[in-house]
Amino acid sequence: MTSKKLSKAYDFKSVEKRLYDWWESSGYFKPRIDLNRKPYVISIPPPNVTGELHLGHAMFVAMEDLMIRHSRMKGVPTLWVPGTDHAGIATQLQVEKHLQEVEGITREQLGREAFIERTWAWKRKYGGIITQQLRRLGASCDWERERFTLDEGLSRAVREAFVRLYEKGLIYRGTYLINWSPGLRTAVSDLEVEYFEEQGTLYYFHYPLADSDESIPVATTRPETILGDTAVAVHPEDRRYRHLIGKTCLVPILNRPIPVIVDSYVDLEFGTGALKITPGHDPNDYEIGQQHGLPVVNVLNPDATMNANAGPYEGLDRYLCRERLWADMQAEGLTIKTEPYTMQVPRTQRGGEVVEPMVSTQWFVRMEPLAEPAIEAVRQGRIRIVPERFAKVYYNWLENIRDWCISRQLWWGHRIPAWHCLDCGEITVAREDPANCAHCGSMRIEQDPDVLDTWFSSGLWPFSTLGWPEDTDDLRYFYPTTMMETGYDILFFWVARMVMMGLEFTDQPPFHTIYLHGLVRDEHGRKMSKTLGNVIDPLDVMEEFGTDALRFTLLTGSTPGNDMNLSIQRVEANRNFANKLWNAGRLVLMALDKARIEPKDSPEPTVADRWIMTRLKELIRAVDRLFNNYQYSEAGRQIYEFFWGEFADWYLEIAKLQLDEGGDRAWLTARTMASVLDTCLRLLHPYTPYVTEELWGILKDACQDQPASYEPEVGWEEALIVATWPEPSAKSQEEDQIVERFSLIMDMVRAIRNLRSERGVEPARRIEAIISGGEFTDLLNSLHQAIAVLARLDPERLQIHPSLEKAPPESVPLVVGPIEAYLPLAGMVDLAAERARLSKELDEINVQIKRLEGLLAGPFSERAPKDVVQKEEKKLASLQESANKITGQLRSLE
Repeated sequence: MTSKKLSKAYDFKSVEKRLYDWWESSGYFKPRIDLNRKPYVISIPPPNVTGELHLGHAMFVAMEDLMIRHSRMKGVPTLWVPGTDHAGIATQLQVEKHLQEVEGITREQLGREAFIERTWAWKRKYGGIITQQLRRLGASCDWERERFTLDEGLSRAVREAFVRLYEKGLIYRGTYLINWSPGLRTAVSDLEVEYFEEQGTLYYFHYPLADSDESIPVATTRPETILGDTAVAVHPEDRRYRHLIGKTCLVPILNRPIPVIVDSYVDLEFGTGALKITPGHDPNDYEIGQQHGLPVVNVLNPDATMNANAGPYEGLDRYLCRERLWADMQAEGLTIKTEPYTMQVPRTQRGGEVVEPMVSTQWFVRMEPLAEPAIEAVRQGRIRIVPERFAKVYYNWLENIRDWCISRQLWWGHRIPAWHCLDCGEITVAREDPANCAHCGSMRIEQDPDVLDTWFSSGLWPFSTLGWPEDTDDLRYFYPTTMMETGYDILFFWVARMVMMGLEFTDQPPFHTIYLHGLVRDEHGRKMSKTLGNVIDPLDVMEEFGTDALRFTLLTGSTPGNDMNLSIQRVEANRNFANKLWNAGRLVLMALDKARIEPKDSPEPTVADRWIMTRLKELIRAVDRLFNNYQYSEAGRQIYEFFWGEFADWYLEIAKLQLDEGGDRAWLTARTMASVLDTCLRLLHPYTPYVTEELWGILKDACQDQPASYEPEVGWEEALIVATWPEPSAKSQEEDQIVERFSLIMDMVRAIRNLRSERGVEPARRIEAIISGGEFTDLLNSLHQAIAVLARLDPERLQIHPSLEKAPPESVPLVVGPIEAYLPLAGMVDLAAERARLSKELDEINVQIKRLEGLLAGPFSERAPKDVVQKEEKKLASLQESANKITGQLRSLE
């Protein structure tokens, strides 16, 4: 008996942690460096350090682990760099919330240094949860190279990058209109703002003119910003207001004088055709204000309460101010009407609150000089985007890029390496903390209180994690990396910025390929949210169905750049696939026990042996082609269909009969079974690493207990994770014929099964069959027993003849290409219904014949390639033969 026996069912709970610990302790996750070979490298998209696993993580981990395991098995030096992101806003919010709930204090009460220490303690306590969850998914990262965006090495890289950009004039400090998050009390970038269509109100009111009874009707959705208006604009072609251009209006309630200006930006069709201009609180108004030299008036405090510029409304919340101001304007007769209005409301991605455009002094990166090389890198093919359609989106964003606001009014993050001199007012930017001002020498300097946008450090990730700015061995060997796999939703947040930073600091693209996966939605295509109650927790799914089932579902259900719908039923079905693998393994192990001999001769493979080995070669070629084209989902589907639909359902059933023959036949059958299983497990390993590793190890032990002839050509490696990937072979001339001949048998068996089902024949009942095989008679006779078993026929009453003089009486005929089968189902068949069935089948065939005859009689036969024409002619001949046989069968039923 084999040294290991498989349990009746696959128990993933007893396997997964044991195998993962073994892989890691054995060093399989570390790259086997070969300086003569180009490595395959992926930098993991770093999850938030205090985050918890969600399906987005599960998707990228499954996809990247597939890529990494495939490369490793191909013998390429393979590195997957893991790490986590400090996630400035998200982490600070968690710590602030904890402080408020547990201790009842704010970060301001605690103080900056103490708060930062508390945040580090929080990171130490909770920071390892997400990495343990990534391990649960099977992530075969080199954990000894794990990095954190705030660790010492990456912090040095961030400071180096900032200083270099500042010295080149690409980082500057300026006062501009930015997106302000009142709840977070920080600036947020354009990319961190999402717009939602919401129902609001359009407020119409009179803007009174100074020294006149006239007024200009104006409409706004944000009445509180009236207090910050610095002009009223009208269109140059609007005759209604032409006589008022250059006049002075008075801001309602405040009575502050502002000019009436003319600008073609004004939309004649919107509202009243006149536009209030608030440069301090609207991006379009800010641009108009800059063009016309208008003052900028900010009426909001950082917490979105009104400041002193709001006059009597100082201290009110922005929305309370809106109500009070409108009521006061009504009292003064300045309001006209209100009406419902659907508008796009900007909200922060992180907090979900309404963003306020505000003028603020911030740090910015000049993006245009960085964007141009990033555009060219993709256009010149130095970087490939998969799928290609996202290249247009990438170009469009970079061609219209705006300067990047990189400062955040937070405490947790990379503090900006700039020091303000209290004496001369100049700024010192330095790689090391300075002792005095670089301009006047004063020691009275203070570091800028802001920290950098999290995406600034993330943009350096592919090379900072390998040691940059130091010239390390890792940087020289592993950079540029190979693949950047991530969700299409952060193409701009992160991917484009990595490309710009990589080209700027290393003169090389940070990676050669960008693979974008889609979002995971629920089974109805809806975005998962707590509000809808449709969130699927991957940890719960893995606990119930196993990691392999979840991974296989994600990997075979997604295509590049497209969202996928996930249902628990699909995960459950793929859990059943893992069990199918296990059960097939049990059968192969029993076969090995049954055939523990060396062959006496050199037995010839059977028709079934040749077919399964040929189909396996075809599968390997297909998978190789699909992997090269990033069609991992289709590759997985084809492996699945081969294993379940051909190997398990057909070959293994025939193999049982061949094993019963004993001797050399049993030996060759067992070896074929083991060989196909071995190859399938290798192909499936990147998709389902746990069940394949466990089963492969047991198969290996069982085969090594056998004679040496059971060893694969490449030998038995120490583990499947480092086993050799199946390489495609050249196609032989006989392959098509082998597959076609066996496919004919399969089609015939299916036809008999279908007819039995249609006629309600009990599954256990073995029935008679008479087959006319023509040129395939020898093939059919060689599979006599297999056909009987697979089609549930009585082997003693299964007759196979080269031809029949006439159809057997009271039999139901079946035509499968050139083969005719007759099933005597007397007493169980409605002959009238059978004639109707055959007539319908004949009509359908005649339609196809007519179409092909027309095609071949036209210009197609002259223009199409010769082999294509011959293929269609062969198809026509086969249809005509089937039509003739069915016609004969109809006559026999008359």
